[in-house]
Amino acid sequence: MKKGLRFISLGLLLASVSILLFACGTGTKDSGSSKDGDSGKRVLKVGTDATYAPMELMDEKGNIVGIDIDIVKAIAEAAGFEVEFKNYGWEPLFPAVDGGEVDFAVSSITITDERKESFDFSDPYFAANQLILVPEDSTVAKFEDLKDKRVSVQINTTGHIVTRELLGNTSSKIVATESMPLAISEMINGNADAAVGDNAVIIDYKANNPKVKLKTVEDDSFEKEFYGLMVKKGNTEIIDMLNEGIKIIKDNGKLKEITGFDVD
Repeated sequence: MKKGLRFISLGLLLASVSILLFACGTGTKDSGSSKDGDSGKRVLKVGTDATYAPMELMDEKGNIVGIDIDIVKAIAEAAGFEVEFKNYGWEPLFPAVDGGEVDFAVSSITITDERKESFDFSDPYFAANQLILVPEDSTVAKFEDLKDKRVSVQINTTGHIVTRELLGNTSSKIVATESMPLAISEMINGNADAAVGDNAVIIDYKANNPKVKLKTVEDDSFEKEFYGLMVKKGNTEIIDMLNEGIKIIKDNGKLKEITGFDVD
């Protein structure tokens, strides 16, 4: 009788182990960007730097919101997939895309020839240009006037690139910070004479801080820039999905509804 019970117990133990292993195997198979959401659609992981109002920022509840975010959500809906956002910060965003931690990045990323050497980009979805922000009593009237001044920028942005072209790649007068709000703070605190960054961000900051005595300076030497969604080099599947969605929301007017203007 005891011998029979021992065989029954062993059988139950093996069955339990088999069920456990089966469950573990199923969980591994479903992980990753191909995992279905509640609607059964594919979910793509999206990285961003949520310090770039009004394009991407954190709201009071800790949600990532902004114009870029609304655009990506519209693209996803049009192309039939879902998105899951994660705030990485600007500098860590690039290795996150390159290492496959995210499927693509949205963070007001200007499409440049240098970046295209390491990453692929979607079709353009937003047009921008650089803008100068200075104290209200500043005599700066054009970009060239910053040649002998200290200029704050967000590191490795196009604002940083054009400022290096003016002041020199190794100039000690360039104050490079981790975010655009920090770059503006450096200027306000007197550590820089001007801040240079994307027009939407600088205009938004000025509008939301009317008590800070600042003014903007435009310069025709700044070329128009185009934002794209950044994807790991060679990932044509994701690029095709994104471009499909961008085309749809351009054609049906949704993109213009979100941004207020045409990209082309």
